[in-house]
Amino acid sequence: MISALSLGGISPWRRFLTGVASLFLALSVLPAQVHQGKTLVTPSLVADATAIVPGKTIEIGILLEIEKGWHTYWLNPGDAGIPFAIEWTLPEGFEAGAIQWPLPQRLIEPGDLEAFAYKDKVLLIVPIKVPAEVSATSVDIRGKASWLVCEEICVPGNADVSLTLPVAKTAESANEGLFAEFRAQLPSAEAPPFSIKWQPEGKAIVLEVAGLPAEASVDFYPLPAQGQAIDHVKNDPVQDGVARMTIPATGELNGLLVVDVQGKRSAWSISSTVTQAASSSAAAVTAAPISLWLALFYGFLGGLILNLMPCVLPVISLKIFGFIRQAGEEPAKIFRHGLVFVAGIFTWFLGLGVIIALIKSAGGEVTWAFQFQNPWFNLAIAAIVFVFALNLFGVFEIILPGKATSALSEASGGEGYAGSYFQGIFATLLATPCTAPFLGSALGYAFSQPIPVIFAMFASVSFGMGLPYLILSARPEWMKLLPKPGAWMERVKQFMGFPLMATLLWLLFILGNQKGLEAVISVLAFLLCLGLACWIYGSFCGPLVKPGRAIISALLALVFAVGGGFFFLGDFAKAARPDSEAGPAVGGIAWEPFSQASLDKLLAEGKPVFLDFTADWCLSCKFNEKTAINTPAVRAILEKHGIIPMKADWTNANPEITALLAKFGRVGVPFYLYYPKGNSTPPVILPEILTEQIVLDALTRPVN
Repeated sequence: MISALSLGGISPWRRFLTGVASLFLALSVLPAQVHQGKTLVTPSLVADATAIVPGKTIEIGILLEIEKGWHTYWLNPGDAGIPFAIEWTLPEGFEAGAIQWPLPQRLIEPGDLEAFAYKDKVLLIVPIKVPAEVSATSVDIRGKASWLVCEEICVPGNADVSLTLPVAKTAESANEGLFAEFRAQLPSAEAPPFSIKWQPEGKAIVLEVAGLPAEASVDFYPLPAQGQAIDHVKNDPVQDGVARMTIPATGELNGLLVVDVQGKRSAWSISSTVTQAASSSAAAVTAAPISLWLALFYGFLGGLILNLMPCVLPVISLKIFGFIRQAGEEPAKIFRHGLVFVAGIFTWFLGLGVIIALIKSAGGEVTWAFQFQNPWFNLAIAAIVFVFALNLFGVFEIILPGKATSALSEASGGEGYAGSYFQGIFATLLATPCTAPFLGSALGYAFSQPIPVIFAMFASVSFGMGLPYLILSARPEWMKLLPKPGAWMERVKQFMGFPLMATLLWLLFILGNQKGLEAVISVLAFLLCLGLACWIYGSFCGPLVKPGRAIISALLALVFAVGGGFFFLGDFAKAARPDSEAGPAVGGIAWEPFSQASLDKLLAEGKPVFLDFTADWCLSCKFNEKTAINTPAVRAILEKHGIIPMKADWTNANPEITALLAKFGRVGVPFYLYYPKGNSTPPVILPEILTEQIVLDALTRPVN
């Protein structure tokens, strides 16, 4: 008997008449699936392997062979109909995943009724999870299938289906051609290779798809939520590679984008919104696309919060030390130092904007902190940080000749302005590995916009990061709260070198993961030569040293610095990238290395996945992992619920990771996704800064 009708999208009166008519026609021929001597649907079970292997998932296909001219229904049947359903009877410990539905056809039935249906033959694929231990020598997989098949009339059918497979340690592939044929018809979970824009328009939502081939036709197959009404989609012809579809509906839209190019159809799962965990309770909210002004405000907040990121703290401490030293000077001079420091911030960010604009103009991928994926860039920054630390320790002082000092003083308006400027540049240089709260979504929005918007976003981030220094330098009376200058400052200056040495260790850690241990040894040998060069310069090139001896000492220092680079960095250049296996630390999480194929396979099997986008140069990522992810409570939840932890390591450039980040409007890390039920439920997005409770709430929140 028909137990349900899917009638999303038609008027209540039309829905009532259609339901009554379908129910009457079905009941009128209910006793038999055979009609006029023809078997309308022949169901059977097939497997993609010759045997059951304990601990491995096997895919079972429900093959429906349909009489010519008749059709069965998709997950969303359309205006009237019932989708195929099956109730499994499996041995203890076996678990069946969700049905994977191949792409259906859109049919127009009498009365202008739309149906999403299958004709001739369809294979519905279901992953079956096999327990690690199976005592039997063979396994029976059974199910009670039910369906509705229609032509001019509709006939419900049901049948018991079963398949017996042996249990073995290994198995060969089976029914490869059949499974390959229908796997190719499954919708892709990846982002479509087209530009997609959703726009509310009255009581409808307009879906605009750009970048299409001239010969393409486009359609949208909706998957309505419970109780959601979606009327027939109106498709406008493709013009200049752009298709426009009007979907009479309200609320969040989920469904398939279907593109037909000369008879070859492809489909992608798309959604007008994304589920987010935006609060400490990881509650789901609906996130609408942000506007330009809201994105700029987010950029400002993100820049403000960058000052608190561990990447920036070493340089921030230097600037605070500078404010203490300047506390007794003229207020106007202190303010000028603040302006120059902020100018350094703007210089770096806008310079980065120029580079990104050039990459974008050339058609390349634009991402946040892309420079830290280059080992040579990290080597250069490591050398700069090391030299800065030696300077603070008093190994050397940069002392310019008298004329040069006078010229610099005239150009900058006072001694020390150049230092403030380069401190601003240095602070932002170290800030770029971090994606602060609000900054990820703001940059993701900006990088998809025209070049002027990118520059506006970087200016907004710069202003946010520089504002605290402008305020502190503009109100020098607040500096009275700081200690007065004195002899103790020399000790504080030396102490400030240690945070920079900690930053150097972080950079060496990044280089080790990018190029291996031998490369780190080469870098350390080079830094030893560089340190010796700095000591020679500081000891024998001062103003009291005779000119001839100073010149010889400077040349010797240059020989050690340049010669050490040539001798040792050749090995650094030859070092190969180490194999990266995201395995577990002792007592830690057994991470599954990310690949799009691995993720798709796990989601297709219906397994929940926690996906951590991280990089070794991202200190926020490491802090989150240490304090909120790799904890006993989270590990227990992962194990209890069978959640697969997967790590997307972006330390080195990875196009697959970049593409998946872009799908969610992100251009940097940290970023976290939780897929509760594979492809059947939109992923939950966690905040950039985590606590253990946020993670636990996200992983245990009931799925609607």
